[in-house]
Amino acid sequence: MTSTNCCLTTKDCAVLEVMLERRRAFADPIVHMLEHKLSSADVVPTGSVGPDIVTLNSRVVFSIDAGQAETRTLVQNEVRGPVGSSLSVATRRGLCMLGMAQGQTASIEHADGRRESILIKAVLYQPEAARRTVRQKDRADGQRPHGLTLVYSAAADWRPLGETTGMRQTEDDDPGPSAA
Repeated sequence: MTSTNCCLTTKDCAVLEVMLERRRAFADPIVHMLEHKLSSADVVPTGSVGPDIVTLNSRVVFSIDAGQAETRTLVQNEVRGPVGSSLSVATRRGLCMLGMAQGQTASIEHADGRRESILIKAVLYQPEAARRTVRQKDRADGQRPHGLTLVYSAAADWRPLGETTGMRQTEDDDPGPSAA
């Protein structure tokens, strides 16, 4: 794989490092590509990656060897869903695209020696950019961040689940057969 450089989030970098360790144990041919990707990458915090960078779970429009444009979601593992909607980062193409910027071209070499060029035409959706947009909108509206929504406020006489309030029994009271 040859390219100028790539930009990985700390999360994506961690995923690749785990993938590298697992694949080294089995002498997987993609190990060289993983090592190159990790050694040449600029690693940035997840919240500060540019919106035009391909990250895991990004929806990407790309072309192979200047061919017809394809659209896929870059995923960590194969997903059960519509055929052709996702591309695993465990494939040569998926690994090559991870960290590339919109407009960037990279070349990969397959196991059989064949080379192909990948052009990132557009990043239609990037989860990190989408989260930033939601946070900025919430701040502008003066709302709480998503994920912290109060759904119920307990009354002042609230008791933990299963705690009884205490039974009033006198010495002559027989609780009956249900108490046994």
